[in-house]
Amino acid sequence: MSLAKPSDSQLEEHELWMRQALKLAEKARDLGEVPVGAVIVENNQLIGEGFNHPINNHDPCAHAEIIALRAAGQVKQNYRLINTTLYVTLEPCAMCAMAMVHARVKQIVFATREPRTGAGGSLYQLLQHPSHNHQIAIIEGVLQAPSAQLLRDFFKARR
Repeated sequence: MSLAKPSDSQLEEHELWMRQALKLAEKARDLGEVPVGAVIVENNQLIGEGFNHPINNHDPCAHAEIIALRAAGQVKQNYRLINTTLYVTLEPCAMCAMAMVHARVKQIVFATREPRTGAGGSLYQLLQHPSHNHQIAIIEGVLQAPSAQLLRDFFKARR
């Protein structure tokens, strides 16, 4: 797996957008959903956002990343999101990772790893699989601590 190394100025930009994703994750938490939020950015402009709500929507595909991809596709009027960056508070699952590959997202920035289902290197590597005709640049660990804490607190409260 090849991870991109952001410069200091890029890291500031990544933190800005990840904070937006964290706000969306908090919305999911407030609705009783697993707290995951995602935003899609192109040329430093927000073009899509989403937060988890598969429980309330009775929709197994209503993950933050899928909702953000759908919103960005509508804004772009195209299913290809070629020069975009997707920011998400948790490493994507296989479904979300493959949706990003099919959409040709350029880069993903995720906050914290998901060792049980992560498809960005933790369990599977679908974002950069050599057999795919598109690989996505990965930056991980941006605002890892607050994202991981949000998830820990959520699951602790549910036990």
